[in-house]
Amino acid sequence: MNTLRQALNEYLRMRRALGFKLQDAGRELSDFVSFMECHHASYISRPLALAWARQPSGVQPTEWARRLSWVRMFARYRSAMDPRTQIPSPGLLPYRPQRARPYLYSEREIRELLRAALRLPSDDELQPWTYHCLFGLLSVSGLRLGEARNLRLDDVDLDAAVLTVRGTKFGKSRLVPLHASTRKVLADYLVRRERRWAGRTVSSHLFVNRCGNRLDIGQIHRIFYRLSRQIGLRGPTDRHGPRLHDMRHRFASRTLLRWYRNGEDPERRMPILSAYLGHVHCSDTFWYLNAMPELMREAMARLERRWETVP
Repeated sequence: MNTLRQALNEYLRMRRALGFKLQDAGRELSDFVSFMECHHASYISRPLALAWARQPSGVQPTEWARRLSWVRMFARYRSAMDPRTQIPSPGLLPYRPQRARPYLYSEREIRELLRAALRLPSDDELQPWTYHCLFGLLSVSGLRLGEARNLRLDDVDLDAAVLTVRGTKFGKSRLVPLHASTRKVLADYLVRRERRWAGRTVSSHLFVNRCGNRLDIGQIHRIFYRLSRQIGLRGPTDRHGPRLHDMRHRFASRTLLRWYRNGEDPERRMPILSAYLGHVHCSDTFWYLNAMPELMREAMARLERRWETVP
């Protein structure tokens, strides 16, 4: 019979072959197996799984529940090979994950953010344009921040006005068409980028820092928070507020709103939006479409018109 360590490696290999990246889960489950080895346990038991999940002190109960959920999934896999395996029940450390409340950016706020990016003080003339272009692309494309950050020069086809987004969640890639105005901004940025780095060897990523390397994710957030405070999206000491990810929510909501106002059938077109955003299931897309008053009004107006036509 395979050891727990061998079983874990097989489990992770199988899940990753299905498209799951399991970066955090893989690291934590490896720690769990080490914990089991220290206790000389040859099979997964509920007491040891619970003890490992509750090891970190000073964290929210949701973190304990998350750790136990990883063990639960691994235990289900392991139980097919070792009947002694005890699968932690869902009632142990239950929790309901809470998503952050999305912020609905206005057109004015987006414009102010992009203008503020161009005013960034920098000894590198390209950096203000880099953040201006990055934040602008996020606001009109529905891309995840990681997807935009990972774009390479070869992924930008200005002739066809299409971006190729590679290796995203679940290992999927997709094509994202660009509006003519977005294409024009990207073309301008590429000219500036070429002029700035002419004759030098730099990263092939589209958005690079002053050293010519791919933008650091932490630095992107710090620049965004700084600009957000400058334009009033966040207070000087606020630890929470509008996020870059909310631009993705804004894109999805406004797309659906446009369909309603054009008299199209949103339900039939929802799979298109879901594929555009890189979702696996349409249910993942529906979450992006709540909390927008204009959407609720359009939906109610359409329902009322349908009632009026009922004999």
